[in-house]
Amino acid sequence: MPQTITRGIKALLAEANAEITTLSAVEAIAIAGQDDVVLVDIRDPREIEREGRIPGSFSCTRGMLEFWIDPDSPYAKPIFQQDKQFVLYCAGGLRSALAAKTVQDMGLRPVAHIAGGFAAWREAGGPVEMLQPKPRNSD
Repeated sequence: MPQTITRGIKALLAEANAEITTLSAVEAIAIAGQDDVVLVDIRDPREIEREGRIPGSFSCTRGMLEFWIDPDSPYAKPIFQQDKQFVLYCAGGLRSALAAKTVQDMGLRPVAHIAGGFAAWREAGGPVEMLQPKPRNSD
């Protein structure tokens, strides 16, 4: 018997966007680098290696986000315990919208995400830092 999905991605995104703060890429560029702002890159490491990242951003894959935020988790990261604004971004703004709602529901405040994600940041002229490729084993 096929699965019946009762709340699809469109509904989840609409819900998230109704409850979270969304920054344009231009707004995000304007606050990047401020001491009280942490840009959180939730993309996969392969995406970051291929496309680059926002300089100074903190990398946390989407799959570990909740675990790194929860202070009771064995994986908790101190950066998420600071009194700062957390601005999440992904490649195009969809994963970060869902992630922003989730972490806001967890109690992280203030939190926002970048509309259009890293692609919008780059298109708006935001700085991009390319990572050095990791050496491959030649065994």
